Amino acid sequence: MPTYERKVLEDLLDGELPFYSAHSIMSSYKDADRFEKMISILQDRVEWKDRILLPYGENLFIVEKPDGAHNVRCTCGHDYGSYKQNWKLSALIHVRNTQEKLDEVYPRMMSSDPEWMEIREFYCPSCARQLEVEAVPPGYPIIFDFEPDLEGFYRDWLGKPLPKAVSK
Repeated sequence: MPTYERKVLEDLLDGELPFYSAHSIMSSYKDADRFEKMISILQDRVEWKDRILLPYGENLFIVEKPDGAHNVRCTCGHDYGSYKQNWKLSALIHVRNTQEKLDEVYPRMMSSDPEWMEIREFYCPSCARQLEVEAVPPGYPIIFDFEPDLEGFYRDWLGKPLPKAVSK
């Protein structure tokens, strides 16, 4: 089983490896400490100190706050609240539901019919980074993508208990 140096994993994360190298790393068996290495890389890239428990999406993380709460947080530090709640409800939302708004991102005649589908763009209220996009029928509820089983992931996949906050 190969073990990869931090620089290789950083390049993988940044999309800087050739396709076949990235494919090989992602599809092969993982070294036992791969998760910890990736968390360390991600933790070093953010300015806040709360512990990253799990990457949740591009530029989103589940973090452990000092009081033990597990919240969704943007790379910039914006906190969306408990990971058990839909973070998108606290984001800025731009809805493309007219032909004019769809024409801003799609070539003419290549977009959906706004009577059948709308595009929802979710942005961080603090840094304005686009975090997610949904394509749904008009009026469809905002999608709660998933609620990870943190305890089960740590216990069953990593073979260790979910870290607990250290009281200060």
